[in-house]
Amino acid sequence: MANRELDYYEGQSSSGIVSFQDEPLVLVDELDQVMGFLDKAAAHSGQGVLHRAFSLFIFNPQGELLLQQRAPGKRLWPGFWSNTCCSHPRRGEAMEIAIHRRLGEELGMQCELAFQFKFQYQAQFDAEGAEHELCWVYVGHSDALPVANVNEIAALRYVSPAALDQEIATQPQTFTPWFKIEWERLRREYPHVLVPSALVSS
Repeated sequence: MANRELDYYEGQSSSGIVSFQDEPLVLVDELDQVMGFLDKAAAHSGQGVLHRAFSLFIFNPQGELLLQQRAPGKRLWPGFWSNTCCSHPRRGEAMEIAIHRRLGEELGMQCELAFQFKFQYQAQFDAEGAEHELCWVYVGHSDALPVANVNEIAALRYVSPAALDQEIATQPQTFTPWFKIEWERLRREYPHVLVPSALVSS
């Protein structure tokens, strides 16, 4: 159970288009103050333009984290393993709306999500593209069966914190850079959120 693959292709997948290169992202400064708006493609070009984003970590009642492997069609870090869900609020969209919208769009799930921290990072994928985000990190617990959107997700699996620590230590190149930063900080500063929870929500 520490590292379970989910066979979501047998009746547990969806195929809606939920990401658009021309959707406007929220540009911010280092204090997370809104500076303007820019389409997704341009915000990720070159070294990237700092914009607001979020990352979600969903645990099952056994304390295992739901990981996703990014779809092969992703412009940045295709095929890499990452946290449960990550994306951006759109122009005029409150963060609380955005996080639940995206969780539903990618995984067909809904649950309570508790804010933990925000941080800024820049990660270069290649000469043409990068992530440069001020990212809000949330944690939730659910026993719902995920329904993966195949346009966003290539595979899913649950993994225990201990097994994940070992995998990141031995195969760091298989994980997205933001996920490794977030996981290390959750482990170090927010260990209480990793405790198996009786709280489950479909």
